[in-house]
Amino acid sequence: MIKFFRTIRQKMITEGKFSKYILYAIGEIVLVVIGILIALSINNWNEKRKDNILKQTFLLKLKSNLQDDISKFKEVGVLIKSNIRPLSIHHTAGKECFLIASIQLKYMENL
Repeated sequence: MIKFFRTIRQKMITEGKFSKYILYAIGEIVLVVIGILIALSINNWNEKRKDNILKQTFLLKLKSNLQDDISKFKEVGVLIKSNIRPLSIHHTAGKECFLIASIQLKYMENL
C-alpha cells in the first residue's frame, strides 16, 4: 500500500503536476489527522471504561463493608440488650451491689 502511494507521489512530481501533488499531500495529512482522532477517541472510551470498572469495584467493596458493619452493630445491640436485665437487677439492689463490686475490686488489686 505504501509502495502504491509512493509511486503516485513520484509520478506527480516528475510530470510537473505540483498542484495535484499538494492536494495529494493535504489528503494524506487529513487521513493522518483522522487516524489520530480515532485513536484518541478509542483511548478516551477505554479510560472511561476502566474508570467505571474501578467505581463498580469500589462501590461493591463499600457495600460489603457496610453490610459487615451492620451485622456487627446488630451483634453489639444483642449484647447490650442481654446485659440490660442483669444491670437493672443490680440497680434495684442498690448500694449493696456497689459495695460488693468495690470489695471485689479491692480484692483483685491486692492480688
